[in-house]
Amino acid sequence: MIDKSTIQRIVDTADIYEVISGFVNLKKRGANYVGCCPFHNEKTGSFTVSPAKGFYKCFGCGKAGNAVNFIMEHEQMSYIEAIKHLAARYGITVEDKELTEEQKREKGDRESMLIITQFAQEYFVEQLLHTDNGISIGLGYLKHRGLDSDTIEKFGLGYSPDASDAFTKVAFEHGFKEDFLVRTGLTGKSERGLYDRFRGRVIFPIRDIGGKVIAFGGRVMKNDVKAAKYVNSPESEIYHKGNTLYGIYFAKKSIVNSDRCYLVEGYLDVISFHVKGIENTVASSGTSLTIEQIRLIRRLTPNITVIYDGDSAGIKASLRGIDLILEEGLNVKVVPLPPEDDPDTFARKSSTEELKTYIAEHEVDFIKFKTEILLQGAADDPLERAKLITNIVQSISLIPDNITRSVYIQEVVATLKVEEAVLHTEVATLRTKKKLTPVERSFIGNAPPKTEEAQLSPSSSLTPSSLTATTVSYTSGRTDTCQTEEMAIARSLLLFGIYKLDDEITVGEYIIRELQEDELEMLNPHINTILKEFQLYATDEDFSPQKFFVSHSDPVISSITASILSEPYELSKIWTANKNTYPREEELLPELLPKIVNNYKVKRVEMM
Repeated sequence: MIDKSTIQRIVDTADIYEVISGFVNLKKRGANYVGCCPFHNEKTGSFTVSPAKGFYKCFGCGKAGNAVNFIMEHEQMSYIEAIKHLAARYGITVEDKELTEEQKREKGDRESMLIITQFAQEYFVEQLLHTDNGISIGLGYLKHRGLDSDTIEKFGLGYSPDASDAFTKVAFEHGFKEDFLVRTGLTGKSERGLYDRFRGRVIFPIRDIGGKVIAFGGRVMKNDVKAAKYVNSPESEIYHKGNTLYGIYFAKKSIVNSDRCYLVEGYLDVISFHVKGIENTVASSGTSLTIEQIRLIRRLTPNITVIYDGDSAGIKASLRGIDLILEEGLNVKVVPLPPEDDPDTFARKSSTEELKTYIAEHEVDFIKFKTEILLQGAADDPLERAKLITNIVQSISLIPDNITRSVYIQEVVATLKVEEAVLHTEVATLRTKKKLTPVERSFIGNAPPKTEEAQLSPSSSLTPSSLTATTVSYTSGRTDTCQTEEMAIARSLLLFGIYKLDDEITVGEYIIRELQEDELEMLNPHINTILKEFQLYATDEDFSPQKFFVSHSDPVISSITASILSEPYELSKIWTANKNTYPREEELLPELLPKIVNNYKVKRVEMM
């Protein structure tokens, strides 16, 4: 176990803005930062981070907590794993009993599979750098593609020997189970027995946004027409191709800083761009672009530039992805490459400045790109021209923002000489049809009735994965379970607990005394815990209720604290500038607090 003082040091050191901004594009708003929530799909940011208070809160889905909660929820880690993750990030030594390999394998399927993929990545690197075939075949190929040692090391590139089951045998020798080897896709199984999926290939590890190796891509080294050029890991508990972008771990910081993401198609496209210093580049890894991948980018930036191959297949891939990007409310631009090039070859034959200049000079919005592509077949044919306009209008109709749609309509008017009113009418018609499809009408007409939130009782429990529902229920104003009143009392305790209510008693002492006199305990067990621990530590000289409970070792307590203390709005500058004119909240406590407590008692009587 990690001692409490070390945990507290880690929580105190972790800068919540710094931690979260690595995953979410945050914009300054007053004293706080706001962005789109990474835990649910939204187009208007309701996710707020308060550096001063040390917590985050989403006013859309209700998730809240400190830096540890965020890492737990976002990276699907346990509390101890999240603590260790932050400790490693901030260079804090954690003394903990090291788990044996057997204990690691018993910690659950997902963790076991992640351990295997990490082991495999290290094995492939060893084969690339320290075996004769790895150096001559694998390393030789990568050097031929213009990759230096630093780049190879950064992306963890490797080599799988051209033997039927070389890796599988080594994995067995290290105690890994056949079941997990097959489920991760590292080992295949046929009637003839087990075999290495990636044998005879250069290996590209695929990492999630947190840096964990979750899958692999392998490029064949033989000139075998029967063999697939690339082989990828199959879908598994840890890898969902449509939810993953190659290079996102290495690109996320640059994407946030530059407020733009370059989207390419393949592994080497990404790596070649990174070599040239354009690190805000990710790839859809050969799969058709998905909504989940777009939403992953949207958490970091609303601006995407698509750079696919210059041939007809690459152009078609660009066109397919544009509509999905538009529908998710992002700003999309396209960079057409020469027909003979893909992003990898073009980057390798260009200097950094040449590449950046080419992108800046050839980057166009989707209207111009589609027009130029589709006009090639339209020429002076009125019918083909009408099809082109219809195609572009359909794309514009997908854009959720009214102003953006209007701007693009005006661009079409200027480019294709069409009446603006006609375009507005057509867009409105298409959007209406989209909203009123039979499926949607059926869904709306047969939507299940809203269920009441489950009543919180002393026996109810929370887990990090259920925080959303619980927090929303807790803050939803269900008066029959006293949730609103309990939240008001807890808020007073957390904000003003150590303030003097009068000359004889503090706010916290008053609340505890009033509840004890009537032998009352809160219906929410976690607020009960807050009350009891407040009473235990309130006499400590440096005790700060907000800081103590936001950084609490129980992630549920810290999450509920953050939810209670979060405010959806900030006070205006006029109000704060005239703070001497208007009474502060703590000055009103002698009048307000007794009303809050008495109101709670009345609700409890009504319940009884």
